[in-house]
Amino acid sequence: MVLNGSLFRLVIDVFSSFRNVLIASVALRIALIVYSEWHDAHSAVKYTDIDYRVFSDAAHFILHPSAGNVAQGPLGQWLGIGDPYTRQTYRYTPLLALLLIPSEWLHPSFGKYVFAGCDVLAGILIYNLLVSVILPSTPVSTTKDIKSKQEVAQDAATSMTRKASLLASVHLLNPLVFSISTRGSSESVLSLFVLVTLYFALKSKWTLAAIFLGLSTHWKIYPFIYGVACLGVIGNEHGVAKGLKGYLGGIINWRTFQFVFISVATFAFLGVAMYLVWGYPFLYESYLYHLQRRDHRHNFSPYFYLIYLTYPFPGVVAPEL
Repeated sequence: MVLNGSLFRLVIDVFSSFRNVLIASVALRIALIVYSEWHDAHSAVKYTDIDYRVFSDAAHFILHPSAGNVAQGPLGQWLGIGDPYTRQTYRYTPLLALLLIPSEWLHPSFGKYVFAGCDVLAGILIYNLLVSVILPSTPVSTTKDIKSKQEVAQDAATSMTRKASLLASVHLLNPLVFSISTRGSSESVLSLFVLVTLYFALKSKWTLAAIFLGLSTHWKIYPFIYGVACLGVIGNEHGVAKGLKGYLGGIINWRTFQFVFISVATFAFLGVAMYLVWGYPFLYESYLYHLQRRDHRHNFSPYFYLIYLTYPFPGVVAPEL
């Protein structure tokens, strides 16, 4: 028991330093990406997520246009580039495929390093937010001893950075987090965009927060819901007025209108730019497809596997267990 207690305290002391947490998280992700290449070469069950193959193929199609693979937007035909949506099941923004283009030039695992890097950057943002905004500072003693005040302030700062390091390690050293990014899932990119939005919102830099909210919503639609919370904060930064009129005045005013306009303009600009290059396939695969999808495997139902096995498709036999 004494040995276990000593080991536990040692682990806490090591990971109370954010530098140690950062080094460990980077080394862990690099090791897993290197291991994934060996594993995929020697096992029928791949470590790499199938979606990473989809992203990589989409990047390949952009770089190698052909008779049946040409960007269908007016600018795309002029640029003479390929269409990422030639790859079946690619239903993401073309920006993701563009992000993985260096995988064709440098190394097939380049995208994994990008996704893992976004994970690490997200952890750094979490730490900075904890230290600068979220964690309250310990009040400095009002004693007359100047040296004592300085010591109390220093102890409070040390305690706060230790606590922030431990909390940030929950993300950086989380097996679910680092396994997802090193397998080639792009969710870490969107997580980083959302965290950047939160960072600028907590710093009251609402123009930058609005831009990154628009970018996040372009990447995937659902982050728009965070805009509602932002509007509530913006409208009531200078206090909350009473009554229905005060509530509506907090939600509907020039500052909230400006935030909405910048967010929507960013989203619209990116959407129009993608449409001009890749045309209707971008619009359909990224947005319209999800309005009519019958994909029973991508939902949050606890019965998804039962539905998958029993879903009635004419002429299609459900796989065996």
